[in-house]
Amino acid sequence: MDMSKAGARRRFAGFSMLAATIATLAVGPVAARDMAWPNQVDARYRLTFNGFDVGVYNFTSKYTGETYSATGKTEISALFGAFKWTGTFTGSGAVDKNGPRPVTYQMSYKTKKKITSVTLGFDPAGVRTIALVPNKPPNPDTIKVRPDNLKHVFDPIAATLAISNATGANACDRTIPVFDGKARFDLRLSLKGREAIKEERPSGQPRELLVCRVKYVPIAGHKPKDFVNPWIDYDHIEIALRAIPSAGIYVPYRVSVPSTVGPAVMTAEQINITAADNARIALRQ
Repeated sequence: MDMSKAGARRRFAGFSMLAATIATLAVGPVAARDMAWPNQVDARYRLTFNGFDVGVYNFTSKYTGETYSATGKTEISALFGAFKWTGTFTGSGAVDKNGPRPVTYQMSYKTKKKITSVTLGFDPAGVRTIALVPNKPPNPDTIKVRPDNLKHVFDPIAATLAISNATGANACDRTIPVFDGKARFDLRLSLKGREAIKEERPSGQPRELLVCRVKYVPIAGHKPKDFVNPWIDYDHIEIALRAIPSAGIYVPYRVSVPSTVGPAVMTAEQINITAADNARIALRQ
């Protein structure tokens, strides 16, 4: 394993992109809509790597009638400030009882040395347009993304809605097809178990987490060698979801990404929800 500073930066960059993708899976509907979508959800998460604080993730989603808009921002600082990464995500589209239909998605991130962006446009069949900055040819070893790979997929923001669009009985029995502008992959969820939680300030919501194991399955847009003995354990990612029945949504309390050099964990610090009837729900860790 490359233990140099450059190698550490590459690992943090890889973790940043994966954690950002997983982090955007921040809120989804509890079931096919039997109740109105909440008006707004605001969430703040703490990011740690091998037990050390490395950053925060802030997420806001808004629902108006049959449309949604959402914004996420990740800020990571590690190696005593030698590595800094800031990513911003925005997405919008339509929603109905069957789930989200993305229309636009944009992601941009910057490090000390470069700025990168991805912009996607969708039609009912799938991805319609892709704009990358910088727009450079992929590595020759990269598995080519084909037109069929872009049909009926979610961008990472739209996956915030799709990941839990199920009943409580099968919320952890799902496969979510995702395209982030470069890579096409599946997130395969399976049930690991349930976990009781305590609250310092009672919220009136069930005090139980539904723990899903998430397998990251590369489809296209990746180099196969990156998944031969990888330093990230792509088979045992976990998302712990908490049902909020009064708002009709699940929210993740914890996302864990194991690796050979320690776990990367995203943990909820506070979540504020405004339900469709304007009732306010506050969750605190």
